[in-house]
Amino acid sequence: MAFWYQLPLPQTALKLAIGAWAIFAIVVLCLEITRRSWISRGVYGLALIAAVLWWAGIRPSFDHEWAPDVEHIVTGTRDGDIVTLKDVRDFDWKSETDFTPRWQTRTYDLSKLETVDLFLSYWSSPAIAHTLVSFGFEGGEHIVFSAEIRKEKGESFSSIGGFFKEFDLALIAADERDIIRLRTNIRGEDVYRYPIHMPQAGMRELFLSYLETGNRLATVPTFYNTVTTNCTTVVFRLLRALDPALPFDYRILLSGYLPGYIYQNQGFSTGLTEAEFRARAAISALGIAAGDSPDFSAAIRAAGTLPR
Repeated sequence: MAFWYQLPLPQTALKLAIGAWAIFAIVVLCLEITRRSWISRGVYGLALIAAVLWWAGIRPSFDHEWAPDVEHIVTGTRDGDIVTLKDVRDFDWKSETDFTPRWQTRTYDLSKLETVDLFLSYWSSPAIAHTLVSFGFEGGEHIVFSAEIRKEKGESFSSIGGFFKEFDLALIAADERDIIRLRTNIRGEDVYRYPIHMPQAGMRELFLSYLETGNRLATVPTFYNTVTTNCTTVVFRLLRALDPALPFDYRILLSGYLPGYIYQNQGFSTGLTEAEFRARAAISALGIAAGDSPDFSAAIRAAGTLPR
C-alpha cells in the first residue's frame, strides 16, 4: 500500500514493483518454512530497512497545486482581545464544482465570544463523521474551524490513502453559510449541532489554540492521518490542552459515535434522553430551508434545536 500511494512511477511500473516485492516476500517466507536460512532473513531484513528509510524520507510539502477550497490555511494575529484572521473562507456554493471563491480578512473581539458549537457531518458510515467547531460572538456572528485534508487539484478523499501520507493537513476557517451550508445543502450530508458548555475563559483559550494551530500548519507542512491526525483528533487535542482530565474514549477515533460521548459529559444538563438529545441536534432540514439566506446561522439554531 505504501508503494501504491507513494512510489512516483507510471501505473504499469508501479504494479510491477508491487508484484516484485510480493514475490520476494513469498520466496523469503517459503525459504523460512523449508530451510530457515539466515541469508534469506538477512536479505529480507536489509530490504525492509531500505523500505523503512525510504518511507521515513517522504516529507509533506507546500509545493503543490491545491484544490480551490483548501488553497489557503487560516492564519492570524492577536492584539489584546482583538484577533485578526487572514484567509477566512466565504465561498458562494452553487454545486461542488460551481462556486464563487472568496477569501477574506476578518476581525473578532474575544471579549464578545459567547458560544461554542460542535458540528458533526455524516456522509457515509454512521461510525465516521467530520467534526467542525463554531465560535459565536455577540451580535450573531459565527466563525467555524475545520481540520481538513488539503487535496491537490483533481484529488479526492480516500480513507485508506490517509494512512499512507496521501494528503496534507489544513486548518480552514469559514463562515457557517459557507462550510455548514456546503454540507447540508450542496452535499446532502446529515449534519448535527451540539452546543458545548464551557466558561468564557475556556472558549477564549480554545479559539487561540486554533489560531496557533493555523499559524503552525501554514508554516510547517504536516501529513493528515486517518486515525492519528484528523478532524476529530485535532479537536480532542485542543480540548485536552484545556482540560488534561478529559477522558480518552474510542469514540474520539470513531467520531460518528461522539454524540454518546458528548451526552455522557454534557447532555445530562438538557433533561433529554440520549435519543431526544441526538434528534434535536439535527439541523440539515433547517439548513436546506434557510438556503443562502444571510440569517443562515440563526436559522439552524431555531426553536426546537438543542438549548444552550
